[in-house]
Amino acid sequence: MKSKLGIVGGGVMGEAILSCLIANNIYQPKDVCVSDPMLERRELLAAKYGVQVTANNLVAAEAEIMLLAVKPQSLKGLALSLTDAPAPCIVSILAGVTLAQLGGIFPDKAIVRAMPNTPAQVGAGVTAIAPNSLVTDIQRDRVRAIFASVGMVVEVAESLMNAVTGLSGSGPAYVALMVEAMADGGVAAGLPRAIALQLATQTVLGTAQLLTTTKLHPAQLKDQVTSPAGTTIAAIAQLEKAGLRSAMIEAVLTATRRAEELGSSN
Repeated sequence: MKSKLGIVGGGVMGEAILSCLIANNIYQPKDVCVSDPMLERRELLAAKYGVQVTANNLVAAEAEIMLLAVKPQSLKGLALSLTDAPAPCIVSILAGVTLAQLGGIFPDKAIVRAMPNTPAQVGAGVTAIAPNSLVTDIQRDRVRAIFASVGMVVEVAESLMNAVTGLSGSGPAYVALMVEAMADGGVAAGLPRAIALQLATQTVLGTAQLLTTTKLHPAQLKDQVTSPAGTTIAAIAQLEKAGLRSAMIEAVLTATRRAEELGSSN
């Protein structure tokens, strides 16, 4: 039976999207088919979510929308198995792979390039999408609904997608590194490890929620916390001395360049 959604790749991100789609009733399990080369993953996804599974990518491609959820390095091999993909709309989360490259593999298809991030696993992600000119309004709405199930959705020009990858795609790793460092600082100051990690994690979560809710500029929030000759300004002076701000900017730029390299290598 032809499915409404075919997911090629049942890894971490593919499962994250699948789980939220099923939990939020965006798709019924019977309407989803997932292809994955690993028998263990297929059995797990079938048992856990009740979806159709297959080792044949073309079976998953017999859908209204086909979601490519594999690593960009897998594109060449993937292209061989999907040469005759019947799906009219292709959605790709392959970092660095352009609409033009995808159009060369899937000519005359509606294609949406998307970049979600790993907080999608808990429905708190953010996804940027960039559709080609063949995507209809109905298809755009369906793709938006898919990624809205795992968090916020923004639409950007395709020329900005590598920057999205460098910022929000790779961003959870930057934040995780910062949380780990903050917790290490707490341990160095005498806190038990578990308490230090709890404090650091909740501080980051609460700050993000505060910025989102109040729409404050981060500099305004920083100034609210920073009192004259206090502890916070002393800490900020040390962070500036260590180059935290410039290091973070360079991290985003470096990841953006790497996304460009991944695309050009395919």
